[in-house]
Amino acid sequence: MKMSMKMTSFFAVAFMTALSAFAQEKTVMVGGAEMYPSKNIIENAVNSKDHTTLVAAVKAAGLVETLSGTGPFTVFAPVNSAFDALPAGTVDNLLKPENKGMLTSILTYHVIPGKVDSRSVIKMIKDGNGRAMAKTVQGAELTFSLDGKNVIVTDSKGNKAQVTTADVYQSNGVIHVIDKVLMP
Repeated sequence: MKMSMKMTSFFAVAFMTALSAFAQEKTVMVGGAEMYPSKNIIENAVNSKDHTTLVAAVKAAGLVETLSGTGPFTVFAPVNSAFDALPAGTVDNLLKPENKGMLTSILTYHVIPGKVDSRSVIKMIKDGNGRAMAKTVQGAELTFSLDGKNVIVTDSKGNKAQVTTADVYQSNGVIHVIDKVLMP
């Protein structure tokens, strides 16, 4: 049975559309959970076993609605072990209602307005002769550099975090998983 040219074109377009949708829904595993590009930052983060402390902090700071919004945002998301490495009692102290302002400042220091993927960060570093800076939502800057092929994020106190998982695309931005908490 011969297919008409119109029918063949229809199937080709349908196949390409399905393939395109599949490519856009490519997931990355973070903390044992799939991160779906069609979901927002919060919808994905709550499923990561590696980000329970970050999610608790975002809730305590009242930032859930903001990070569920349209964005776009670039979030440098510290894993639980990064929070565990802080001095004893730091996280418990930050989660107290009276410290909401300080917690909000620290969390928004991990967010850059816009959708900045690793390719863009690496280009900025190369264009900046080995260093790039970006202003955070909190208002202070982060410094980016390369250590071999690894992207390093340095905070205003000189602490360095490595991007361990880059380009976790969300409907309202992108997450880069980091191994340290950044301090403004």
